[in-house]
Amino acid sequence: FTLGMLVSSYAIAQFIAIPIIGALSDRYGRRPVMLVCVMGTAISYFIFGFATTLWMLFFSRILDGATGGVAATAQAYIADISAPEDRAKNFGITGAAFGLGFTLGPALGGALASISLNLPVFVAGSIALLNFGLGYFVLAESLDKEHRRPLALRDLNPIGQLSDILRDARIQGLLISFFIFNFAFAGFSSIFVLFLNTRYGWGPSQAAMVFFFIGIVSTLVQGGLIRQLLPRFGEAKLAVAGLMLVVLAFGGVVLIPAGSPVLIPALYTTQALLALGVGLVIPSLRGLISIRVSAQEQGKTLGGNQALQSVASILGPLWAGWIFDRSGMLSPFWMGALFMVMAVGFALTNLPRRQLSI
Repeated sequence: FTLGMLVSSYAIAQFIAIPIIGALSDRYGRRPVMLVCVMGTAISYFIFGFATTLWMLFFSRILDGATGGVAATAQAYIADISAPEDRAKNFGITGAAFGLGFTLGPALGGALASISLNLPVFVAGSIALLNFGLGYFVLAESLDKEHRRPLALRDLNPIGQLSDILRDARIQGLLISFFIFNFAFAGFSSIFVLFLNTRYGWGPSQAAMVFFFIGIVSTLVQGGLIRQLLPRFGEAKLAVAGLMLVVLAFGGVVLIPAGSPVLIPALYTTQALLALGVGLVIPSLRGLISIRVSAQEQGKTLGGNQALQSVASILGPLWAGWIFDRSGMLSPFWMGALFMVMAVGFALTNLPRRQLSI
């Protein structure tokens, strides 16, 4: 329970802070906000590594969450420097960078932890410091002063800011769709290892290989394949197609029986569909949201979207764990497939029919 609270403290702090950070970046520019966020991450890791009491661990995670707006601000930076038709492709590159980090990071952390439990934390803090130095000397400001937006008191209220963007008819359906997608995917990620162990008897190393495979495929899709597909199909078609691929992946998992002679190839096929779908959905939906708002609203809107993702990361695992216990281990997957169908429906409310025609 304490470990769960420690993880949740980061997500809760991030939820509160990200809309504020997005609004600050719209007012003062992306560069200073990104530098402060990266430095906050570095400091939080060193506090965690030197911690001698439980409250220091919680303080470290809350500080990291409160300065955890670098992803949303980076997305706003990408939106600033990209033509509208190129945003989804460039969001794909940032998504590939995250995918590669999440693929290689755990492997590096596991290797370093075999030397010392504190070593992965100190190495992470050192990497963040190097990142700060690189940003300080290399990163130019992307938001011109004439495009900056005055900071209103309401911008400092995360609930009020989320309420504002969720009432925006231009992006409302897309935001709800992205939230549902992240909710179901966070639930899947949180219980998948337990599912593999319970249903198939797989251990941590076998589960790790599946996640490694998902990370590699998703990285390749977001980093390369989507740049080839976007000019031909557009963000709208790829977002809907990606969500439907996730539906097939979740449904496919339900259909693979224990003891099947084709268990391994069948399971990896479903996860290839999942990784392909995720790789298409994330940059496409972000691109669709970004091109529907003005330059002055990028930080606020993408920050609010990131905050919704934080809420999904809090609620999704709680839902998946509860339904796993109450209704059986297959329930999170078939229910997740239904959620993805709902996500398609909400996305379609903001997608003109002409964008979906063949």
